[in-house]
Amino acid sequence: MTEKFFRIRAKLFRPMGLLASVMALAVGAGVSSVQPAHAQWAVYDGAAHVQTVLIAARELQQIDNQITSLANQAQMLVNQAKDLALLPLSTLSTLQSTISQTTALLAQAQNIAYSVTSVEQQYQQAYTSISSRMSDSALFSQAQTRWQNSVGGFEDALKLQARVVGNIPSDSSAMTQLVSASQSSAGALQAAQAGNQLLALQSRQLSDVVAVLSANGRATDLERARQAATEAESAAQYEHFSQYDAYSPTSVSMFGSSGN
Repeated sequence: MTEKFFRIRAKLFRPMGLLASVMALAVGAGVSSVQPAHAQWAVYDGAAHVQTVLIAARELQQIDNQITSLANQAQMLVNQAKDLALLPLSTLSTLQSTISQTTALLAQAQNIAYSVTSVEQQYQQAYTSISSRMSDSALFSQAQTRWQNSVGGFEDALKLQARVVGNIPSDSSAMTQLVSASQSSAGALQAAQAGNQLLALQSRQLSDVVAVLSANGRATDLERARQAATEAESAAQYEHFSQYDAYSPTSVSMFGSSGN
């Protein structure tokens, strides 16, 4: 009988889970309890034992479920921490430095600055105030000022172009770093910050384009204004020349000769 009991227990524990195994133990305990009690000191209650084992099995299952729930919550917190992690790379200081250098070049514009007030005052003095009432020296002085403005405008444009072209290597390096940081980002926040910095880099590059176009346009407009003012200056000089009396031929005697 005992050998048969152990064979039954081995068969039950082989493929079954925790609850089934507990049930098998309970049943085994119930079977063993029906043996003759002449060699036992107390009567064994098999039903109570089965109930106790079942309660313990349910509690173990609940504990296992709680452990699984806590593990899921811990993983969720880890994922949230990754999403909130800051990007370790920042190119803001480099972008601000480059913008400052470009702005400094624009502020160093020669003669006519990038200012509405400055343009109105200096343009009126050197380009639109030409009249025939001005002296030749005044006309020459204004012409020289206009020529210096044109030369300075082209020089400013060349400087700014050189500055923007010099930004290309640093822009390429920053773009490579930001793209790499975005692709290897641990969470959503890092990816978003990398994308924001890429947009900032693009914005700064667009500002460089605007600066170059403005400098080139300024140089071209100054030269066109100089050519238009030259035409007005030529008209004023012609009026000066026409004010003199026309030349009239007269006879001249030389060496006291009255004939030829």
